[in-house]
Amino acid sequence: MKIAFVGKGGSGKTTLSSLFIRHLAANEAHVVAVDADINQHLGAALGLDEDEAAGLPAMGAQLPLIKDYLRGSNPRIASAATMIKTTPPGEGSRLLRVREANPVYDACARTVRLDDGEIRLMATGPFTESDLGVACYHSKVGAVELCLNHLVDGRDEYVVVDMTAGSDSFASGLFTRFDMTFLVAEPTRKGVSVYRQYKEYARDFGVALKVVGNKVQGEDDLDFLRAEVGDDLLVGIGQSDWVRTMEKGRPAPFELLEADNRMALQALQNVAEDSYELRDWERYMRQMVHFHLKNAESWGNEKTGADLAAQVDPSFALGEHCAETGAALPAPA
Repeated sequence: MKIAFVGKGGSGKTTLSSLFIRHLAANEAHVVAVDADINQHLGAALGLDEDEAAGLPAMGAQLPLIKDYLRGSNPRIASAATMIKTTPPGEGSRLLRVREANPVYDACARTVRLDDGEIRLMATGPFTESDLGVACYHSKVGAVELCLNHLVDGRDEYVVVDMTAGSDSFASGLFTRFDMTFLVAEPTRKGVSVYRQYKEYARDFGVALKVVGNKVQGEDDLDFLRAEVGDDLLVGIGQSDWVRTMEKGRPAPFELLEADNRMALQALQNVAEDSYELRDWERYMRQMVHFHLKNAESWGNEKTGADLAAQVDPSFALGEHCAETGAALPAPA
């Protein structure tokens, strides 16, 4: 399953991402976690110290390697230099799988050991001083989008992405790459403002969206969220002494997280699993191609000097079987 956590800055989405990742690891799921926020805090939330978090390799810096590996022997892609963030896989492309070893993980992922297991952690890399005035953060998250376009996953496998704050992910097709998007919202008017943006933008693309109320202090907060977001409200997360000690750098064993909050995390996993059962691989590929053609026309062709529409392989289709066989099904007639 591919899961995104979104929300306004300060809503607690990174904290909720890290709690969900810990919960999955405790349930023996296989997890690849991705920090795609401009402010890189997921590593610290998962227990890394400052030096370890700062030492995570930046996916953006490894983009040439990522492109070269994923291109494989795809005859429709003349060179890795002509690949852009939306380039879809085709016959001959290499696909990524959650549990395998591959050069992309070797270069970009690090193993993080948690109380009840271990996960792979990847990070886009921070927005550095050298980027000021010459780059946009979407150039960094492009590595994430390219990897997700080439990733196949099974029912007990999770890719959890801590997204950049606000609605910036709509600058590309990245928001359509997930089986479930959890929008973290505080019970305030500002807290639900990003929800309205997401709901409006995502409506035409069938994006599965659930709201997780955070910093909920009582029934009145839940009533407020229900009034604002309706049936999209999944669960509320209350104040947590466990989280407070974790944020002070003194985390207790994860099994001591408050029972109500552990039950809330299980509710997130349950709805994610239900959403995966509804995954439409044909629509997934169709949306991938849609955004690729859109990006090719608006800037990609000019930047690369190539006709990027020719990269689309109409005979190629992703499917769950690819997670085991690496083969592609014929596209639907």
